[in-house]
Formats: sequence, C-alpha cells, structure tokens
Amino acid sequence: MDQPVLPLGAPRAERADAARNRRHLLEVAREMLAEDGADKLTMDALAERAGLGKGTVFRRFGSRAGIFQALLDDDERAFQQQVLAGPPPLGPGAGPLDRLVAYGRARTGFLVGHCEIARAALDGSQPVPAGARAPISQVHIRMLLGQLSLGPGSLGPADLDLLAVRLAAALDAPLLLYLSSYDLDADVAGTEERLADSWEDLVRRVGRPASCAPE
Repeated sequence: MDQPVLPLGAPRAERADAARNRRHLLEVAREMLAEDGADKLTMDALAERAGLGKGTVFRRFGSRAGIFQALLDDDERAFQQQVLAGPPPLGPGAGPLDRLVAYGRARTGFLVGHCEIARAALDGSQPVPAGARAPISQVHIRMLLGQLSLGPGSLGPADLDLLAVRLAAALDAPLLLYLSSYDLDADVAGTEERLADSWEDLVRRVGRPASCAPE
C-alpha cells in the first residue's frame, strides 16, 4: 500500500447554495481570525460579518467550536493531499524513513501554525478531547513503519501498530494540547525548529535498519 487511508473521509454532497454559503463563511472566518484572533470569532460576529442569518451559521457549524473544526478540517484536507500526491519526500517517491522524517517536520509546522484554531476547535461535550475523527498521523506512520526493515528489539519483534500509536501521540497530542502560548509567542520559529529536529532524531533512532542496530 503506497497511500494512507483517508480518515477524514469524502466531503458530504451539498446543494449548490449550501456549498456557496459554506465557502463564504469559511472565507469570512479566516479574515476575522487574521484581523482579530480566535477570541473575536463568535457565531453572532460571523453571521453579522458574513451578512447571513444566525440560523444559517448555527445549522452549518452547530457551535462556536464547530466553526474552528470546519476550518481545521478544510486545511487538514489540503495537508493530506500533499502527503498523498505532493512532491517527495513528503509525498510518494522517497524512502520510508525519509518520508517519515518529512511527514513529522511538515506536520509540526502545520500544527504550530494551527495551534490557536485547534485549541478553539476542542468541544467539551465530546467524549474524546481531540474529537472522534481519527488523525491522519497514526495511519500514515503505520504504513511507513511497515515499509522499514526494523530489527527485533530486546522485547522481540516490533509491535508496529502500537509503535505507530506512540509516535502519532508524540507528534500530534503534545503540540495540539500542551504547547503553551508562551512557547509559541517567545520564539515561534525556534520552537518549531526544535520540535521538528527532535522528531527527526526520534524517528531516525527508531527506524534504523536491523543491520545498524547495536548488539
């Protein structure tokens, strides 16, 4: 298998007018984010700025968190397309270890850039803090691990399924939920670079071929 499963799924079919409203609302929401930040983006403010009724915004998103979930989903699809069909090493055409490194570095940049949106998208009514939809990371990482020649460790053969869970958690969860605003405000570029470098160090250690493993 050369491509990860698409956990986001295909977009639902929409009427033409509903699709136009959705695009318009997301464009306006992005404008408001750029101008005033996430705190000023509310259901009422979005409806007023977009020139649409509050009922339309509510039916489209359901809640304030739903606005940010829709923004995040939209950008997730574009990111996933780069993983599926973009140039290597992020996209197909490079070796699995190089793709794993490139994925983590690109994902780090995506998550740091979307940290404010991701936090605002969290819905306290959901049973799982980060939402019910499976992230792309676990599926894609598991695929790439399966293409590596991993040698047995001290506990025997690698459990690739759980190793993928561990690596995905190390990549996504801390960045989305635990990276403080101070970490980002103090030095965004430096923080992102250190996180990306630490990911590369981790996966190159994990992904060493069996012939390179210490005895």
